[in-house]
Amino acid sequence: MSLSGGKDSTAMLLLMIEKEMPIDCVLYADTTMEFPEMEAHIAKLDEHLYRERGIHITTLSHPHGFEWLMLDVPMQQERAIARRIAKGQPLTGYGWPAMRIRWCTGQLKTHLMTKEVNRLKKEKNALHHIGIAADEAHRCKDDPQNRYPLVEWGITEAQALQICYNRGFDFGGLYKIYRRASCWCCPLQRIDELRKLRTHHPELWARLREMDNRARAMYGPGPLGQFKKDWSVERLEERFAREEKEGCA
Repeated sequence: MSLSGGKDSTAMLLLMIEKEMPIDCVLYADTTMEFPEMEAHIAKLDEHLYRERGIHITTLSHPHGFEWLMLDVPMQQERAIARRIAKGQPLTGYGWPAMRIRWCTGQLKTHLMTKEVNRLKKEKNALHHIGIAADEAHRCKDDPQNRYPLVEWGITEAQALQICYNRGFDFGGLYKIYRRASCWCCPLQRIDELRKLRTHHPELWARLREMDNRARAMYGPGPLGQFKKDWSVERLEERFAREEKEGCA
């Protein structure tokens, strides 16, 4: 089964254990940019899985991680190199991810997971269990080796979260704060989520500012170098500080 660490895949794992369904391998892709609470959650799940089934979570990870890909990976394609030279930009790093260029998802999750899942399907004739909730059934793919237990059981996202809570898995409170417990540095987050990051995780916010400053120094204020289309992290900091001041006035 695939484990993202979020509420849906966590609920699926917990219920598969309870229903005594066979589990031979649990795959988890570590992006290296997870919330500390999520890292603790994965460790807790691993302990539970080992205690109940005698196996550990198999963690897949890129050899270098997010920041290396963002700022240091050498460009390989001739067109990309020529474009960088024309713009006077360095020949390393993908820059900040964007809606159309989500290299982070591909490099740090999808490619790693797909490669291992396909190997297991081919070599072991494995069934792949995927944690998609019933209210997102449109995401399911028509593959005879794929299974979607939450969809089959009619369990929604809200119900999946409650299942986790009922069994003592509270994600360190992440879902009490954020809509989704995904990478804390994601530029695709809503402004309100970033406002919460600054308030509840100031150490991560400080790191995000540093990363954005480095990116803008390398690539300029365009798509590669600026965190969001209309916002640098520095400008967001100014906005949030101004809002706080106005709220206290």
